Amino acid sequence: MPTLSTRPHSTEEFLASVHTLSPKIAVFDCDGTLWSGDAGSTFMKWTIDTGLVSREAADWIDARYRAYNRGEVSEIAICGEMVQLYQGLREEELRRAAREFFREKIERNIFPEMLQLINELREKGVDIWAVSSTNDWVIEEGVQRFGIPAERVLSARVEVKNGVVTDVLRDVPTDEGKVASLNRSGITTPDAVFGNSIHDAAMLEIARRAFPVNPTAALIDKSNREGWTVYYPASVTPV
Repeated sequence: MPTLSTRPHSTEEFLASVHTLSPKIAVFDCDGTLWSGDAGSTFMKWTIDTGLVSREAADWIDARYRAYNRGEVSEIAICGEMVQLYQGLREEELRRAAREFFREKIERNIFPEMLQLINELREKGVDIWAVSSTNDWVIEEGVQRFGIPAERVLSARVEVKNGVVTDVLRDVPTDEGKVASLNRSGITTPDAVFGNSIHDAAMLEIARRAFPVNPTAALIDKSNREGWTVYYPASVTPV
């Protein structure tokens, strides 16, 4: 892993630096930032294992995901396809699945420090947004734990007609697409942005202050270049 050019924030320093900023608008990535792990790919595998999707669809997305890991499929393409995977299913069924999945697989991985921070910001009346390339069913379910309403969620999603999921993409917020999604919602200069990967870099750049949380190697390199101080929740602090 790349070496950090500055010492990471302690939890006390991290919380203090956010509150000192007195943000009016705060934007959070989700996977790896609010909880550890990738809920998007984990949900995909879980729905395959539980038989929610057909064998044909499972084989298709498996081949596409393997190609993505080889660098043959782009980030934005795979994130969209991981939502299109569920075309033909009823949205109500997917929301039930997302509820069960998050409770069983992800809830225990929530960073308590991030939960504390968001609760404190909400109490101060800060406008909080969640932006993620994971599907809306999982993200909307997950951020309920943080008190973030569905209308403040920007995530990968498709059109739903008569309660049935289609393959028509409405949004896939990743990389510069996260900034575009925020702009369409009227958010052009958020005060604080929190993210963990290089796919959050574009929206971290538009913040009055960027807060890399649990950063990947590529985001560590970016943070070193930009002079961003990073933060690790206790459960993922490097040895």
